Amino acid sequence: MGSFDFGVSLAFWLTIFSTLLCVYYGAVNWNKGSAEKEKNVEHWAQEEDKIDEEL
Repeated sequence: MGSFDFGVSLAFWLTIFSTLLCVYYGAVNWNKGSAEKEKNVEHWAQEEDKIDEEL
C-alpha cells in the first residue's frame, strides 16, 4: 500500500475492519431473538387459554 495516500489507505483498512466486525457480530448474535419469540408465543397461548376459560 506504499503508493497510496494516507486517506485512501485508512479508508481501505477501515472497510476491511468494519466488514470483519460485522461478520463477527452476526455470528455471535445469529439466533438470539428466536428464544424470546418462543417465550412470547407461550405467554400468548397461556393468556388465550385463560380468556377462553372465562368465556
